[in-house]
Amino acid sequence: MLTRKGRCAVDIDWVRECCMSMPHATESLQWGDDLVFKIGGKMFAALVLKPAPVWLSFKCSPEEFAELTERPGIIPAPYLARHQWVALQTREALNMSELQRLLYESYSIVLAKLPERTRAALAQSASPRAKAKSTNKRRPRRKAR
Repeated sequence: MLTRKGRCAVDIDWVRECCMSMPHATESLQWGDDLVFKIGGKMFAALVLKPAPVWLSFKCSPEEFAELTERPGIIPAPYLARHQWVALQTREALNMSELQRLLYESYSIVLAKLPERTRAALAQSASPRAKAKSTNKRRPRRKAR
């Protein structure tokens, strides 16, 4: 989809593909019509699927929060602003590369705040060694005669 300026517009499918490309990201429908992206059970982005005042929300650093909320089309996220979440009112509020960077940053912030045990479990399930252990089960030894 192209905008008037000839640039590609960000759409739901692009955001979903971007968020789901991150390791261990999951998605679920919450609050009726919101597609929520999580890492380790914690949200890092929420996408509204039907017309609403905002269409995408995500976590950011306190510095980014202050800078982003001064831009047109970006507001403090309802209910989550105190935790440095911003909400995009329009799909043109950010260009694709900047939005991709911010979504990855949101994912990284949430991942870093997960309990150590959860992060360790995620890291272990991602390692090739852990996958090999789960698929290559040992055969029981035969008893010597």
